[in-house]
Amino acid sequence: MILEWLSFALAGVVAGFAAGLFGIGGGLIIVPILVTVFSWQGLSAEIAIHVAIGTSLMTISVTSLSSMRAHHRYGMTEWPLVGRLAPGLMVGSLTGAVIAASLSSALLQTLFAGFAILMAGRMWLPPPHALSPRLLSKLWISLYGIVTGVISAMVGIGGGTLVVPYLVMAGQSMQKAVGTAAACGFPIAVSGVIGFILMGSQLHEIEGEWLTGFVHWQAFIGIIVTSVLMAPLGARLARHLSHRKLSQSFSLVLLAVGLMLLSQG
Repeated sequence: MILEWLSFALAGVVAGFAAGLFGIGGGLIIVPILVTVFSWQGLSAEIAIHVAIGTSLMTISVTSLSSMRAHHRYGMTEWPLVGRLAPGLMVGSLTGAVIAASLSSALLQTLFAGFAILMAGRMWLPPPHALSPRLLSKLWISLYGIVTGVISAMVGIGGGTLVVPYLVMAGQSMQKAVGTAAACGFPIAVSGVIGFILMGSQLHEIEGEWLTGFVHWQAFIGIIVTSVLMAPLGARLARHLSHRKLSQSFSLVLLAVGLMLLSQG
């Protein structure tokens, strides 16, 4: 029991520090760490990646609130845009959870690995530029919200890596795009968690006192407690490093994670 708590606490230390250092929500780090820890603990390989993604979304549903509050305090959240994105994000996230729950562990792990490698490559590209405010029309923003929700739920992220470039291309400043994307993490996570709990309970005979569907509460508690403490330390270190070097370093981490999961799939 103690070793289990320590393993999840350590996962939170790594995820929290990485989130603060690289400015990410942590899902792309939490999921592969949990897959590894769950394999050590003997959790069925058939559901390990599903539980890791569901638990990651559960942690984001909490951590996104503090991020949302901080950006709102500095006036960097465009709440009308959040309101227009939220319905699509929630529908997409619930749909993504249903799709993910229906996929085999090997296929879901391959999709996660592919997404991580894709994000690693994107970090070496120039930042997005403003294209057209028409991207904020009701049709486009609804469609993009659904697509973002589906992808985010399937890989256990808060959606910032997808929402930020879209808002920048729609003419928003980078600061406003980041602040608005931070608020979008909450509806994505909550809707996704509901889907993973319901689908996990229906599709599998899941055994374990800490499991509700595809959410592992012991892992959630251990990660939340330590990641909250470590994120500020990572952010403090980030202030002394260049943004370009941080992005390139994180891209190498994602590449390594993606290749590792592909080799295990």
